[in-house]
Amino acid sequence: MHQTLTSDSFSCLELPTYVSMIMRTSPMISVIVAAHDLQGQLESCLRSILNQSFRDLEVVAVLDQSPECPANVVDDYAQRDGRVSVVRLKGVVGIGRIRNAGAEHAAGDYLLFLDSDHIVRDTTLQAMADQLQATDEPDVLLFGHTRLHHRRSWHGAAAELIAQQGRESFAPIDLPELFGAPAYSWDRLFRRDMWTRQHLSFPDGLYEEVSAVHRAMLAADRIGVLKWNCVQIRRRLTQHPADAPGGTHFDVFARYEESFGLLQERTALDALTPFLFTRMIRHYLFLLNLEGCLSRAERPRFFQRASEHYRRFLPDGYERPDGREGVKFQLVASGMYSAFEAARLPQLARGFVSRGATVRGG
Repeated sequence: MHQTLTSDSFSCLELPTYVSMIMRTSPMISVIVAAHDLQGQLESCLRSILNQSFRDLEVVAVLDQSPECPANVVDDYAQRDGRVSVVRLKGVVGIGRIRNAGAEHAAGDYLLFLDSDHIVRDTTLQAMADQLQATDEPDVLLFGHTRLHHRRSWHGAAAELIAQQGRESFAPIDLPELFGAPAYSWDRLFRRDMWTRQHLSFPDGLYEEVSAVHRAMLAADRIGVLKWNCVQIRRRLTQHPADAPGGTHFDVFARYEESFGLLQERTALDALTPFLFTRMIRHYLFLLNLEGCLSRAERPRFFQRASEHYRRFLPDGYERPDGREGVKFQLVASGMYSAFEAARLPQLARGFVSRGATVRGG
């Protein structure tokens, strides 16, 4: 366990531990914070990190020239706490380049990517450090998260899967179900030497996490799990609020093409394919059902691209999900956009009635 030493601490340390700790010249965890602050949440994010009992960390705050990046807030924290450094980028570059710049400037053994609307819960950084050592410092450490919106909180989509795991680390092929969970960069730690050795980075555009996280997971020799909800995200949806110059929702197709390309290069990982396929189609359906995401003109084109990916990446012997979700998968497979839209009408009607009731009740 990494800790801050005082002159009174040495007498209670055995020699191997003492030697290991004084030789340490870099922090254990680098927390990279994308400092876009649309909702005025950056300060509470930084406080949640810096007020932790765990001290063996650095914060790399990255700003571009977007008006949503409050340089004065970040500079104030950097002046008050020597663990905070600031990286300034020219122009408005988007979240992918912001995170890449943070990783390039980080000095820690592990990377944690956060946004301004994340907070780190209680003593979870210490729990992360303890679990890293308990699992022999794996390449990736997964942990749980919660989402808070309108005072309602709920667990992340991978909560049940994480809860089922033991304390031992494992190889990616040992738990293919992980590739059926959302690929977020902020619910896991990445070992920095793996990140740099594999030349990992986030692409430009939207949905930058998908292929970057899949590439990191496949590059990992060992993956560990911490059964804590360590991070809370304070927005309803996961799309990052920072602009991505030139990015569109159609970027998601290139992300999954890259992820499937990684699997096709390594036939030993065929067991992962059905789970990644299910995740891909669920992602496409989510975007098709998300109000305001796609324009009326974009929807048919997006659906056809989704249908093409269904046929292109369909695994041999694949079994669709049961129930209503399985029907949606079948409609995507058919390529019949008119039938897909017709099937959505009852859902849209229910949403309209629900919103009307809310308005009348308010």
